[in-house]
Amino acid sequence: MLKISLQGSLAALLTAATALSFTAQAEQPKAQDLVGKLYGGIHAMHIETDNERLMTTDPKSSLDNGDGFGAEVGYRWLPSTEFRLSHSQFNLNARNEGFAEPDGNATSIDMLFFPTEKNFYLLTGVNRLDIKSSQISANIGAGYRHYVNDRMGLYFETKAHYQFSEHYDELTAQVGFVYFFGDNAKSNTAPMAPVALDADNDGVIDNNDRCANTPMIDKVDEHGCTIFIDDEISIELLVQFDNDKAVIKTQYRKEISAMADFLNANPETSITIQGHASSPGSAAHNKKLSQRRADAIVDMLISEYNISASRLSAIGYGEEQLLTQLSDESAHAKNRRIMATVKVNKRTAVKR
Repeated sequence: MLKISLQGSLAALLTAATALSFTAQAEQPKAQDLVGKLYGGIHAMHIETDNERLMTTDPKSSLDNGDGFGAEVGYRWLPSTEFRLSHSQFNLNARNEGFAEPDGNATSIDMLFFPTEKNFYLLTGVNRLDIKSSQISANIGAGYRHYVNDRMGLYFETKAHYQFSEHYDELTAQVGFVYFFGDNAKSNTAPMAPVALDADNDGVIDNNDRCANTPMIDKVDEHGCTIFIDDEISIELLVQFDNDKAVIKTQYRKEISAMADFLNANPETSITIQGHASSPGSAAHNKKLSQRRADAIVDMLISEYNISASRLSAIGYGEEQLLTQLSDESAHAKNRRIMATVKVNKRTAVKR
């Protein structure tokens, strides 16, 4: 029969803990630094059994208590929560002499909850308690963990157990040592200087960047803003008409289409179509004729090129703005016209 002394187990554990305390300054690790870490441990334990547990049918053969030791593995899931699997072996003592004293063991799965994320914890779980036969019990308890350093700690805890099938009540207490595995949250190397961030990779650090998310291909100033150059772009439209006509000739379709493309590319612009006439005929007639010529261009831009009417206007000047004062047929042909000019100030980003 296995015989283990609780006093001997406790003495060995406390001796090791005392030695660790002298070699390492006690330090409370941050709960967040423990998250995701596994730990292993050993413990000494004591159990007080239910008085109604009998080794034989004799009512005097009840069990009293037992001492033992065990080991555990755990995992810190959250800053406030751990899960732990532990196993203990123990020797049991009879309440009265003359009866065999059996060995026992217990395997438990526990959840530990640290309400302040520091030393004190509550626990609950399920225990397979094997005393002559395997029995399942629920347990609840509390404990305290003292950290020797950021990896190692000592703990004391007590648990109450309730065995379902026979309704036994047991009480256990254990003192133990745990060691956390994994990289330390702190580094022994000198702290590195903070890296200056440049989120948009424009060469200007974020602390000095007044224009976030500038395109990487743009050249920027000392404030991280795109450098622009201003250009004036313009387009002219000149359409000539036959004598006393306001019909647009096919040969000018290309020029009108180019004007429509320009207007679509610059939707903030508007245009005034200026209609003109030559000097023959009355001034009133020429005024109306020039207006019809300007209106014809506007109508084509609207109906065939989907330019919004709100962006277009037409003015007929008649013979008020002749290109030439000559009276030959060549001069009259030049004066029978519409004219339009659009200018746009366009900002263009300078590329790297």
